[in-house]
Amino acid sequence: MSAQHNKTSVAAISIFASGGMAAAKFVVGIAIGSLALISEALHSSIDLVATIITWAVVRVSDKPADEEHHYGHGKLESISALGVTALLYVLAGGILVEAYSRLREGTPPPTISAVPFVVLVIDIVVNLWRARALHRAARETRSQALAADALHFASDVMGSCAVIVGLILAALGFWWGDAAAAAAVAVMIAALGLRMAGSTVQTLLDRAPEGAQEKATAAIRSVPGVIDVERLRVRMVGATTFIDTIAKVPRTYPIDRVEEIKRKAQAALDKAFGDADLTFTPVPVARNNETVRDRIMVIARNSSLAIHHVTVHDLGAKLIVGIDLEVDAGMRLDAAHDIANTLERNIKEEFGEDVEVDVHIEPLEPELPFGVDAAPERVQTIAAALAEFAGEGEIHDIHNVRVRNTDAGEIVNFHCRAAPSMSVIRVHEHVDAIERALRRAFPSVKRVISHAEPPRV
Repeated sequence: MSAQHNKTSVAAISIFASGGMAAAKFVVGIAIGSLALISEALHSSIDLVATIITWAVVRVSDKPADEEHHYGHGKLESISALGVTALLYVLAGGILVEAYSRLREGTPPPTISAVPFVVLVIDIVVNLWRARALHRAARETRSQALAADALHFASDVMGSCAVIVGLILAALGFWWGDAAAAAAVAVMIAALGLRMAGSTVQTLLDRAPEGAQEKATAAIRSVPGVIDVERLRVRMVGATTFIDTIAKVPRTYPIDRVEEIKRKAQAALDKAFGDADLTFTPVPVARNNETVRDRIMVIARNSSLAIHHVTVHDLGAKLIVGIDLEVDAGMRLDAAHDIANTLERNIKEEFGEDVEVDVHIEPLEPELPFGVDAAPERVQTIAAALAEFAGEGEIHDIHNVRVRNTDAGEIVNFHCRAAPSMSVIRVHEHVDAIERALRRAFPSVKRVISHAEPPRV
């Protein structure tokens, strides 16, 4: 059963129960002349009105957001609860006035019989059942309207108990017992209204639920990649917790990594709150462990520049930075030089004017979408040359050699093996030497791509 169906079903059942018990108490109260019983009947009538309103409201409050209601329709529950609170205060005032009048005039006590006690006991049992069912549904769906309805029926139990005490006092000869019980019912109704009004008004004023900010902050901070939470705001609309946060993330992260952080933050909040709607604003910040190379890559990425082979030398009093900048091969030199100068200025703004920056401009490697596999004889020739250049050195077992012919020249891919204890720099130096030898021997080779791996176990 869906949460929406559960809410409407419980509210609909409460309508019939409220109507039946209100009518029974009112008829018996009129028959015996008990103000307390009539007051309780009127209280139940207000509950009936409240339940009908609740039943209508919960059918609308769970509707999704639309073009006119961007946060959904959940606030309808708070508005309905506020309206019911106003009705309760009107009823409480009326009962107090009538009770005072009867106490002042010395109105005779009601006629006592077993009938009102039977009706009140049945009312207590029914209200206990309704309050429990409504409270369970309100807790499961986080419905403020159902919670208010449950509180009504819980107060009805106390009111019925007060009426029973008043009738017993009247039966014992205390003529004022019934009017005093009616006044007690009015006070209970007023106290209930005050409690409901406080909670409802706080919701309408967008007060954050108790502990929600700390809970949401902890959930977001637990997501890997979140450095800190700069700001977080929480508001409730119906059963949905809306969370607006500004979170610090590393500025070196690419956009897709930041999106992954956002998805994980949403999942963490859904786990913590059940139904959460997150607005996540990432703020890129520098971390303490960023290297000079990291900072330079960020500068280039922010300008949408392609750079590689970033070298950094620290001479103590001065930083020496070398960068390979890739630009469109057909770009004029003066335009490319302006781009390089801008990059140099941005780096100096980051590290200081005394940093020495040299930018090597080279054509952007073109994409080569069209190509065909070379003839098997050509592949065998290239493979034999690679094995010869490797010789008996530390790079061995040249395999998986592939050669493709493209408009720009031949592209060669191969795999090789090296000792697992070798450092990456040593492997790179040896493989690079093989690649250079191959290009010298075969000028038509445009690019060589190698993959080194440890020996098979």
